[in-house]
Amino acid sequence: MQVTIIGAGNVGTQLAVHYASRGATVKIYSSKPQLFQTELQIIDDVGTILAKGSPQLVTDSLAAAVSGSELILITVPAFLVDRLAKELIPHLKAGMKVGLIPGSGGGELAFKEALAKGVVIFGLQRVPSVARLKEYGHIVVASGYRPSLHLAALPQQASVDCCRLISWGLGMPCYPLASYLNLTLTPSNPILHTSRLYRLFKDYRPGKVYKHLPLFYEDWDDETTRLLFKCDTEVQALCQHLSEFDLSGIRSLKEHYGQVEVAAFSAKIRSIASFKGLKTPGLETAGGYLPDFSSHYFSADFAFGLKLILQVGNLAQVALPTCQMLMTWYESLPLKHQEVSCARYGLNTRADLVAFYGQ
Repeated sequence: MQVTIIGAGNVGTQLAVHYASRGATVKIYSSKPQLFQTELQIIDDVGTILAKGSPQLVTDSLAAAVSGSELILITVPAFLVDRLAKELIPHLKAGMKVGLIPGSGGGELAFKEALAKGVVIFGLQRVPSVARLKEYGHIVVASGYRPSLHLAALPQQASVDCCRLISWGLGMPCYPLASYLNLTLTPSNPILHTSRLYRLFKDYRPGKVYKHLPLFYEDWDDETTRLLFKCDTEVQALCQHLSEFDLSGIRSLKEHYGQVEVAAFSAKIRSIASFKGLKTPGLETAGGYLPDFSSHYFSADFAFGLKLILQVGNLAQVALPTCQMLMTWYESLPLKHQEVSCARYGLNTRADLVAFYGQ
């Protein structure tokens, strides 16, 4: 099997190692191919090598990277997918399978023209594990591997075959979901990260400096959880309203983390080993820290993940007031806002939504 990995960051490097270690011919598209070692490694938190493998090619030529590949896995941030799709679609051919890792954030919309060419678009509901680069082009640290993965594809009947390719490459079970909307509306980072950022920076104004930034997960508090629970409840209500789709693959975060009480949920988040040490996105400055608005926690999880959930709610005529409050706050920040837009891809009504995601 020939596999192309687009995006050579945390998850992209991890996927490249897994597929190469399984014997696939792996090509990586990177803006910095000169920084890559011959052999790539995945290690755990104490430095034990979990897997290693060598890509056949690392290149900054998109055409060279995808030529001849059966499987293309995209790991770039959501705000880069639209531009990437415009560059990539001319190189795609019928039968190719293009995977978005993870599948939330509207990337499927950007590849609408590829679907018309007979290309399969699929996404993972969640990433395989927490992954952090230790050395670009060489070593990635991975922890907290999930026991299984879930996937959805457009068209839906391609899901089983896509699961087979993912399961083979990662050496873990992968199960198909009934509709791609199970990915679009998954209440993961689009409400988890956004709730936390609002809690931490809701009093931000230009010029404000924070003397200290709590750790993102290890200092998680009950106020964040109460806000998150409200968002989670709203997303579940939206799923119930979208009766045209089987959205049984969307579990509430209470179920996902196995805690339904506020204090117990907060304690659970603080205790997750793979979350240890993860910092709040911030920039050091004189006297303390500023929010790092360039972080994908802001630029992807608000502007693409949460924004798309709200747009689906609008098309379905379902109000999500807490989610909207978070988005209104984000849009009030002094940023250049690049956001996903259903209308840009011809989804203007509930009927359009059903037609696209019902494929």
